[in-house]
Parts: sequence; structure tokens; C-alpha cells
Amino acid sequence: MENKKWIQTAIKNPGALTATARAEGAITKRGTVKVDWLRKKAKEKGTTGRRARLALTLRGFSRKKKKKK
Repeated sequence: MENKKWIQTAIKNPGALTATARAEGAITKRGTVKVDWLRKKAKEKGTTGRRARLALTLRGFSRKKKKKK
């Protein structure tokens, strides 16, 4: 049986990708990581590339808010 809580086990060091992005100046005014930077890093090998690929995957899981009638 597959792990239903795979996201919790995939994120070993919360905030590590943001810290790397902050060091490279890839943070927006709102405090989020720039998507262009994530896409560039996702093509690289190593830990940062793996974290960037996971971040891009998790971006797709966000739910849109329903409009009020």
C-alpha cells in the first residue's frame, strides 16, 4: 500500500529552499520564491534541483477559492 502522507515525508528540511532563494535574491516582495528561479533550478542536479522540482509539483495542488454568490 502506498504512503498516503507522502508530502510530509518528502519535505525533510522545511524552509531550506526559501533560504537558498533568499541568498540568491530570488524572493518576491510578497515573500514567495520566484517561479522563474524555480524552473531554472529544477533543471539542475542535486538537492536544490530536487527541492525545486517538488516545489513546482506542490504548486499544482493549491485549491482555488470558490466565489460567493
